Amino acid sequence: MTPPPVVAVVGPTATGKTALAVALAHRFGGEVVNADSMQLYRGMDIGTAKPDLAERDGVPHHLLDLWHVREAASVAEYRDRARAEIDRLRAAGVVPLLVGGSGLYLRAVLDELEFPGTDAAVRARLEEELADAGAEALHERLAGLDPAAAAAVLPSNGRRIVRALEVIELTGGPFRAQLPEPSAHYPAVVIGLDRDPAELDARVAARVDRMWAAGFVDEVATLAADGLREGPTASRALGYAQVLAQFDGELSPEEARERTVATTRRFVRRQRSWFRRDATISWFEAARPDLADAVSAVITARTIER
Repeated sequence: MTPPPVVAVVGPTATGKTALAVALAHRFGGEVVNADSMQLYRGMDIGTAKPDLAERDGVPHHLLDLWHVREAASVAEYRDRARAEIDRLRAAGVVPLLVGGSGLYLRAVLDELEFPGTDAAVRARLEEELADAGAEALHERLAGLDPAAAAAVLPSNGRRIVRALEVIELTGGPFRAQLPEPSAHYPAVVIGLDRDPAELDARVAARVDRMWAAGFVDEVATLAADGLREGPTASRALGYAQVLAQFDGELSPEEARERTVATTRRFVRRQRSWFRRDATISWFEAARPDLADAVSAVITARTIER
């Protein structure tokens, strides 16, 4: 029996990827493999909209809660873990549904990407500069060296800025030039969900309201007591960074909430830009009433074609 293809459900935050993935899993006998970088962290539940048992509706979900919040994210480690799960599922004839909005994580699993090496001394020096000068100053430097890379990285994401500058220094070339035109690692059907930007803005605001009502500030307090501030990745996550700033007296509670909405909306626009460059994605309007039927028809047709 030919192993089934990977079905990836991608797109910006707040489009409804989880609900669609669960519906598709029921239709095709599939299981979900998480591709949201922040849902990989234990305890980061409310702020990442990690699906609870009710939302999973009996569908197994893999690669949630892998890392402690003090650990730095590793795309290479995630890729290896995700591929192991996908290989196991495909060998058993189960459709893997790779679901999330972290573009680099998705492409790392689906494509043959080689990640440039690292140098501890260079990394340490750049991290010192980050602590001294701040992320925005390093982002300006990155924009001068590699505008394309700077456009793909939030000015507040110090860890990714440092990584890009490190690769540029080690290789002598642009960071994005280190990512060659990829070839596919798996046969895949990639489904993209999108919504009108104004609708996404409204959904982001509603999501943040739900986060606060569900006890998000208490979640951040619990994680802070467990080392969240020491985590180079988790401490900068949307919402978490803003609430930590509130705890430090840098933002008022209302400012932390408003800043979370604004920052998330900017992130959603970057996600849309990232995914729209990918010609392999079949796009769907997430609000259409026959969404699951329309997507299922495309998956079935593409599977038959193979």
